[in-house]
Amino acid sequence: MLRVTFLGTGGALPTPERNPSAIMINREGELMLFDCGEGAQQQMMRAKTGMKALSSIFITHFHADHMLGIPGLIQTLSFHGRTEPLKIYGPHWIHEFARILSALGYYKLRFEIDAIDLNPGDVIKREDYSIMAIKTEHSVPSIGYALVDNERAGRFDRQKAIELGIPPGPLFSKLHKGETVEVNGKLIHSEDVVGQSRPGRKIIYSGDTRPCKSILEASRDADLLIHDSTLANDQQEWAMESMHSTAREAALLAKEANVRKLVLTHISSRYSDDATQLLEEAREVFQNVIVADDLLELEIPFRDKI
Repeated sequence: MLRVTFLGTGGALPTPERNPSAIMINREGELMLFDCGEGAQQQMMRAKTGMKALSSIFITHFHADHMLGIPGLIQTLSFHGRTEPLKIYGPHWIHEFARILSALGYYKLRFEIDAIDLNPGDVIKREDYSIMAIKTEHSVPSIGYALVDNERAGRFDRQKAIELGIPPGPLFSKLHKGETVEVNGKLIHSEDVVGQSRPGRKIIYSGDTRPCKSILEASRDADLLIHDSTLANDQQEWAMESMHSTAREAALLAKEANVRKLVLTHISSRYSDDATQLLEEAREVFQNVIVADDLLELEIPFRDKI
């Protein structure tokens, strides 16, 4: 399972319809939070994402609308009895931020906060996936993130294996893992019965940024690109000045990167009642695009080939 829940999809100013930025990813039961604007923990409750299994928080930058939800969230986790450390990743200043979090209020947390400073290009390797920090272009030090599954083994040809005299059972598993087995004095290699490896899933979250080459390259053939789409095309100059992207610019990048699906987020409050203009401008360039609404959920399936 790989589920993306949009807890907050608004720009710098929250509105009745849109909370500040926060995205929860549930990967096989592990919860990861990307940005944490104010009210994120209430959105988790509304979306029923849970928070007990939260392993990590990934901050793109230290503008208030991307991290003010963390103090309340960590105190709630502590009230609920959490004892295992919580990892918080982010750009330069993350250690100072974690120190301030631990000192807020007359309340001692029951767990440690592990702050991990990331630079563009840094990779966090987990057992069967990784998360890479991506260079972005915003008005303060910032990074985006790529969540990338490891490649999966190719499809196992059961019928061919049986024809080669391999009995169903443990030898099937060994072959699928890439091992060579011996049957009746004959060596059977994995590639004899296993097809080409298949890609894992890839999700890109840009955070706040101008369109840039590093996000483009990281997004190549991604299953999902979640991109800053703060403004419409008639606000191009303001987008450039404030170091944000327009919906059309996000769509142009998605098209060039050959992503499967584009989700527009960080929507300015001026479009809070109606984001149709953003969607229409993006669809002139790239068809498989939607504007994220708060509490939108997306399931990211596996695919057999790029």
